[in-house]
Amino acid sequence: MARFFMAGTNLMGGTAIIRGRDAEHVRVLRIRPGEDVTICDTQGTDYKCRLVRADKEEAELEVIEVVPCTAEPSVKVTVLCGLPKGDRTDYIIQKSVEAGAARILFFQSDRCVARPETPEKKIDRWQRIAEEAAKQSGRGIIPEVGWAGNFADALNEAVHTDLALFMYETGEREKLNEVLDANHDIATAAIVTGPEGGFAEFEAKLAGLAGLHVCSMGERILRCETAPVVALTAVMYATGNLS
Repeated sequence: MARFFMAGTNLMGGTAIIRGRDAEHVRVLRIRPGEDVTICDTQGTDYKCRLVRADKEEAELEVIEVVPCTAEPSVKVTVLCGLPKGDRTDYIIQKSVEAGAARILFFQSDRCVARPETPEKKIDRWQRIAEEAAKQSGRGIIPEVGWAGNFADALNEAVHTDLALFMYETGEREKLNEVLDANHDIATAAIVTGPEGGFAEFEAKLAGLAGLHVCSMGERILRCETAPVVALTAVMYATGNLS
């Protein structure tokens, strides 16, 4: 069933009106009057609707049923990634949204190859990728995608959660499964992963001093676009969100 996001203020009186790009999408999908679609208010509520009419400017739908979205995890996870080069950001955003992340933030760290002067210009595009992934995966929100700033800013974001995980491939580390076993009853979490070159040793030490759990994910070395998705999946499993 086709899925659209819309502010709740446009879902009043039992009627929903879709305009702009989404109205065009209704036509592209060839949804016909009488067929059902789902509209989400971006706050975790789904509106089961039936198409009444559609043209190139707008689509009118009748609201049939209002139900909570069942796809939202019980834990809100912020994924913080050292900025990778190329289009690896796209993969991280798409798969993190599908896996259940509430926020995806990129930051600059010591070994980042990519060093854009104005990363903020990419945010609109990143947000569109998140929206499409949220539609595809049946999410009840559109996760926020943004720029955290430098490494210290990223740590500051992480420490303000119930469980802050710093993924590191060398040196003295805690085992991720043991940390999650001891912290499965949480409401918020953060996962911090590095760029292509990983983290510098001093960054791992700073993370530990800041109170983050410096964790291992086993003996395999994961790519920078793989690590956040694997860690996020582990958190989802440990908190009962993959049952």
